[in-house]
Parts: sequence; C-alpha cells; structure tokens
Amino acid sequence: MEHAALIYTMVIMSAADSDMTDKELFTIGDIIRTLPVFEDFDSELLPRTAEDCASLLSKENGLDTVIGFIDQNLPDNLRETAYVLACEIAASDGRLEPEELHLLEILRHSLKIGRLPAAAIERCVRARYQRP
Repeated sequence: MEHAALIYTMVIMSAADSDMTDKELFTIGDIIRTLPVFEDFDSELLPRTAEDCASLLSKENGLDTVIGFIDQNLPDNLRETAYVLACEIAASDGRLEPEELHLLEILRHSLKIGRLPAAAIERCVRARYQRP
C-alpha cells in the first residue's frame, strides 16, 4: 500500500489544477522507473493505481478520502518522500498554480512535515527545475 499512497500523492498533485499535463504524467512515470522506493513496484500496475485514485477523487469528499488513504498507508520514513514527490509533480510543468500551492500546504500538514524540512524540500525542487 505504500506504493499506492505515493502514487496517489503524485496523482492528486497532477490533478490539483484540473489539468494533468503530459509533462506531469511523464514525470510520474519517470519517478516510478528510477527512484529506489519503487524498485520492487510492478509498473504494469500504475494505470490501475492511478484509475483507483481518480475514482476516489470523483466521489463526494474525494480529496479528503485520498489524503486519508495516503496518511494511513505511509510509514513515517516515507512521509518526506511523498512531499518531495508532490513538489516534483507540481514543479514539473514549469508553473505553480494556486490550487497546487494550496494542496502542497494540505499535504504538508497531513504528512506532518515541519516548516523547515518543507522549505528545504521546496527549495531543492525549485533548484532542480530552475531555467536559465
């Protein structure tokens, strides 16, 4: 369930501004292919996992349900990882919409990420996506 919780985090961030861009979807796939946390994840399950998340989101109080799922299924050692992934998806298309910033705040609180660690993560991701 840890993998699903991490994927749900990326999916809700991608959907936050109601526009799941190709760049965001590519970034999700790239993260799953390359990060050690996903090395034992069967990537064939990605479409179904993303569909399950979208299905939950479409229901009444869907975002709260998904965030509750994430909170319940992430161990403490993967909470910062989830926040990093959310930041990566938010930054991947080169712009941050107000809805994405609001969702990052919600995630920071629900994942219990302190202000200083969150600021460090955000700064690191911003540096990774900086353009000349």
